[in-house]
Amino acid sequence: MITPAFDLSQDPEYLILSIRVPYTRTSEFDLYIDGSDFKFYAKPYFLRLTLPGRIVEDGREKAKFDIDKGLVTLRVPKETSGENFEGLQMLTSLLAPKGSRSAKPLVEDLSLGCSESVGDVEDEEEDDEEEEFDWQVEQEAYTESSEEELRAQQKYGFANQRSGVFARLQEELSDLIDIKNPEGTTAAERRQARLEAEASAFSPDHYLADLFEDDEIKGLLKFKPWWTKLSPSTVQDGEAALSFSDDEKEQLRKFTNRSFLLDKTSRHQAWLGLADVLLAYCYDVRCTEGEHNVESPWTIRKLSGTLCWLETYGSFQEVLVSFGRRALSYPLHRHFALVSAALRDITKIFQSGRAGVLKCLLDIHKVFRENEPAYILNDLYITDYCIWIQRVKSKKVTAFAAMLQKASLRKKDLELELEELEEAATMVAEEEEEEAEEQGAPKGASTSRGDSSSASSDSSCSSSGSSDESEESEAEGQGCTNSSRRGGDGGGGGGGETSKDIPPLPQSTSTASPIPQEPTSTLLSAERKVNALPAASEGTRQLIEELGERVAEELNVSQGSSCKAERSCSQLSSTEAKTEGASVRSSGGTLLELSPRRNPLLIVQPEDRPDDSDFLS
Repeated sequence: MITPAFDLSQDPEYLILSIRVPYTRTSEFDLYIDGSDFKFYAKPYFLRLTLPGRIVEDGREKAKFDIDKGLVTLRVPKETSGENFEGLQMLTSLLAPKGSRSAKPLVEDLSLGCSESVGDVEDEEEDDEEEEFDWQVEQEAYTESSEEELRAQQKYGFANQRSGVFARLQEELSDLIDIKNPEGTTAAERRQARLEAEASAFSPDHYLADLFEDDEIKGLLKFKPWWTKLSPSTVQDGEAALSFSDDEKEQLRKFTNRSFLLDKTSRHQAWLGLADVLLAYCYDVRCTEGEHNVESPWTIRKLSGTLCWLETYGSFQEVLVSFGRRALSYPLHRHFALVSAALRDITKIFQSGRAGVLKCLLDIHKVFRENEPAYILNDLYITDYCIWIQRVKSKKVTAFAAMLQKASLRKKDLELELEELEEAATMVAEEEEEEAEEQGAPKGASTSRGDSSSASSDSSCSSSGSSDESEESEAEGQGCTNSSRRGGDGGGGGGGETSKDIPPLPQSTSTASPIPQEPTSTLLSAERKVNALPAASEGTRQLIEELGERVAEELNVSQGSSCKAERSCSQLSSTEAKTEGASVRSSGGTLLELSPRRNPLLIVQPEDRPDDSDFLS
């Protein structure tokens, strides 16, 4: 028999059932209504439902068949008018379990004194715990067990109900979980290995980069998933008015309805594992802005210690710490604000009731179903969670949401030294800014001083105004200046005064020599005082240096330099410069040569030292 696609809705008076049965005859419909039992048959389709409330067959029921769509719409009156049927969206739980209900149950609780079905026992236990639900695990005295017993008892999966699965999946093991030997690793060993792996994977540089360059993070924090748009008015009796897509309804119908026999510890671990998985899911939804990508299966699996390390938690604070450490160690965006946002998101989801939680689980199931080998995690966890959450009382979900709302997580709880890292990074950034400011002020001052000195100084023999002057030319310029000073000291009074203060050139056009035209008698008297050859050589050097400065000025003028405009000397024409060069060459040997360096003069010692009178003639 084929189970048809169906959907349920209600109004105050009627329960409305929409059943899709294409390619059937209208004369072959059979209905059976008896309290909470509903059966529908139209060959080859058969549907049997266990309703959350009672309906009656009193002649007011109506049926409508749309041949084009193959859709049968049934309106069945409620036994109690105005009653609200809860959980009509939980399609899997509405499908009646297989087999006769009157058969003797396979599991009995002999302490009750009579046989009761497993489902009745579980429902009764849940009803007893609804008044006071303690989320803390009961502590028991430690009893030492042998190593063989411990390794034989390794459990994982939904509520730690599975074992031996990975022994058959060695090829997919490395791509699915981070444990190398899950069958032979205890829960304590798994936790220790997880903590070490998280500490090793945490990168302070990556964390600080996302902390200080958070433009993209701010955009992700502004994203609003669908659960943030639910208003309190849409939530009635702890259930939000959510609608499921056709694909989601189809998947719910494919699930096999079954009961779970869980003790208090197993139920506690199931709730904490569910919170861990949904935290990773909320993180991925926010970072992908609601559009899953090829990395989504890896992200959800990696951020959840339950899925990646088969972890079992003892408190919700442990879940938060584990998720926070993993969210700051593995994904692309590693920011503590995203961890806080995920906590707010999961609180909103649980506040929307079972429908909101189920919708998220179905989305995770789809993401894993389309990825290999992540689909194995559906068999271990997600499918069972999808079935189990439909059978949970709404009050349990509301109580869990209230507990989440009170939860908090601080950076120091993660034990990653985040506050110390941030403080150190802030101090380094401030020191760098201070150093940049301190270095920037002297640079500006030295530049201004250099400009002013270059503008006011006339005695430099190298082109100090050029920005690409080499150290070698600076050294030559320094040496030239020193030699000029030495020449002034040892070459006589006339030469020394000329080097300190060069007088303007005379206006006479009879000569083009740039040498200062001082009185002949003064020069002759200075010459008579020079008796030693070294002294005469120094005086000659002084005159050559004066001549070189004049030639340099004329060369700068011919190249468009502005240095000459700052000098107090009168300008010379290019013709005068050429005449000057010719006169220098004709005066007894080659004394001046052009140099490829920035210093325009190269002093060459002649073989026969001429007298000073040769330069003055």
